[in-house]
Amino acid sequence: MNDRTFMQDFDDYQNWAASMAVYPEGVAKLYTVVGLAGEVGELAEKVKKYVRDGTLDIDGIRLEAGDVLWYLSEVVRQFGVSLGDVATDNMAKLDSRMRRGVLHGSGDNR
Repeated sequence: MNDRTFMQDFDDYQNWAASMAVYPEGVAKLYTVVGLAGEVGELAEKVKKYVRDGTLDIDGIRLEAGDVLWYLSEVVRQFGVSLGDVATDNMAKLDSRMRRGVLHGSGDNR
């Protein structure tokens, strides 16, 4: 699959996600960022319970990951960013790090 296909798929998802968006007036940016943080926390709870109890709730993980994806899509849209561009840029960044042997490590600009 090429980068353009990824971009179209993510942008199609983002357009659909936007059609499901209902926010209190004037707070969309804050609402989506706080919503994203909450959903990441719920996903982390599913993983924590797996680590603690050894019981895998794969359906719960999928549902929470879907909520994370929806909120991420909306966060970047609120700032005028294409989800397809986010995916494509991330692929390019990680590919570059892999080719240069700096995939492990810390810092954004390695």
